[in-house]
Amino acid sequence: MSTPLQQLSEHGQSVWIDYLSRTFVKNGDLKGLVEQGVVGVTSNPTIFQAAIAEGDAYDDQIRELSAEHDDPKEIFWRLAVDDIRDACDILRPVWDEGKGKDGWVSLEVDPNLAHDTAATKAEAQRLHKLVDRPNLFIKIPATVEGLQAIEDTIAIGIPVNVTLIFSLERHRKVAEAYVAGVQRWVKSGGDPTAVASVASFFVSRVDTEADKRLEAQHGEHELMGKLAIANAKLAYQTYREIFMDPAWKELEDKGATRQRCLWASTGVKNPEYKDTVYVEELVGPDTVNTMPRELVEAVLDHGEIRGDALLQDTDEASRVLDEFESAGVSYDEVVQVLEREGVEKFAKSFSDLIEGLESKLKSLVAA
Repeated sequence: MSTPLQQLSEHGQSVWIDYLSRTFVKNGDLKGLVEQGVVGVTSNPTIFQAAIAEGDAYDDQIRELSAEHDDPKEIFWRLAVDDIRDACDILRPVWDEGKGKDGWVSLEVDPNLAHDTAATKAEAQRLHKLVDRPNLFIKIPATVEGLQAIEDTIAIGIPVNVTLIFSLERHRKVAEAYVAGVQRWVKSGGDPTAVASVASFFVSRVDTEADKRLEAQHGEHELMGKLAIANAKLAYQTYREIFMDPAWKELEDKGATRQRCLWASTGVKNPEYKDTVYVEELVGPDTVNTMPRELVEAVLDHGEIRGDALLQDTDEASRVLDEFESAGVSYDEVVQVLEREGVEKFAKSFSDLIEGLESKLKSLVAA
């Protein structure tokens, strides 16, 4: 009997893990999950902050790097690059066997650059060169300023995981930026099979913000817990529309790959919701679900994969958005707040990470 992770694969959905640490990679945990059906890794500043703060796995390398670098930020990048490379190497067979469909590992640019197009592009190139692995995704936030950085980065052949997407309008612009980037890459003589992208559409945070607003106006309400899944289903319709367009088909015929929807933030924030709901309700072909480690374990334990839920009740998904507006909850306000707070939270995690590393440096040098 197949596992729930294998069942997701049978429905055309790839399972990635939203977690990374040195011990996780070195002790065989990642390899074990790959054997159970996990085919990719995502990371972000919060994940690295927790990994480096825990225990002493990084201490020896921090001491070594402190002799070469004075800047804690540069020391962090060197630590992160080693973990990312090792994860890339573990997943390289998956990448090779699937011809680049899966087997990707993601590393995010400094989120403090989210509103600086030129600096984001420069950092994307630098990190891509530092890691030097073909199955590396550079994560770039889907801010207004990030859109041009995404297109320009794709246009020079660097694969991109576009992160922090909350709104349907922004998701469409992200997909258009990818198509434009691939067109430029191919026109310049680049190999269309060498570049790829995913669009990381955040899920649970949408319900958290929308439910909070509903509760403030109405108390308990029947719409609670419905906006995130409806939003994702409509994003999937946008994906199907853009990548059925003749302009894209021309590129696809040359070997270009579609920018798949990746469901991020799929761990529930509300304990009243079933812990696997953002997996079970977002199953569909040509998608990715990146899950925190505990969610992977929950899905393996009691996940119920019933079919391609993304293709069901799409008209109802549109009605849900209308009903939120009728209930006095502005969709535009919800997604705008989430984008702003998402960038701020990742930037704070990155700053906390650097401060923590600075503190650890002082204690290690003094020891």
